[in-house]
Amino acid sequence: MNNKGMHILVVEDDVQIRRFLRTALTAREFDVTDAVTLREARLAVTSHPPEIILLDLGMPDGDGIDFTRELREWSHVPIIVISARGREDDKVIALDAGADDYLTKPFGVNELMARIRVAMRHTRLIQTGLPQESVLELGPLSVDPTRREVKLDGRPIVLTPIEYRLLLYLVRNAGRVLTHRHILQAVWGKNYGDHTHTLRVFMAQLRRKLESDPARPQWIKTEVGVGYRMLDLPE
Repeated sequence: MNNKGMHILVVEDDVQIRRFLRTALTAREFDVTDAVTLREARLAVTSHPPEIILLDLGMPDGDGIDFTRELREWSHVPIIVISARGREDDKVIALDAGADDYLTKPFGVNELMARIRVAMRHTRLIQTGLPQESVLELGPLSVDPTRREVKLDGRPIVLTPIEYRLLLYLVRNAGRVLTHRHILQAVWGKNYGDHTHTLRVFMAQLRRKLESDPARPQWIKTEVGVGYRMLDLPE
């Protein structure tokens, strides 16, 4: 992907981490804006809208979770949380608030760039307004929403209606960490956010139909205590 001109807003009050991020991003031709407070971040988002936001949660003038919820009221810009809070509960709260991904400090450049590539793809889908009914392809896996057909290596995969809706949601959000609540509400409805056992049952069924070894899934990864991530390509 061409990074040149892609604008990233870094919301981080730690000088060393901010310097590390700016160096890594500008070396890859991203356009970077820094914000050391949430107040600066709010101004930056409206004055020079970014395509991606890298957000620390522990800011001096507030919590990044509140900023995320506030931003989600009017913007779909991808938000990647970068935080020292590594507990599963913290990740769930951030993702349920509307963050697209979560990186725990410390992290490497390669991992950061992998998460940014996923966010860039979602940004381009928003900007170009690609129709949701286009055939979705992840390597050998294809999902045709118009015909409701799923193929793996050209071989048709027969799914139940719920299995199909579950797979379609995962594929449309490939590369992103999706919490149990997000998946349940998207596939089953708003009243099913706490039915994690139901989700585990259907995820196991889906894996048996997609994975060569369901016990060691290569397509649908479990984010322990948080949810699931559909990989762009199997590992």
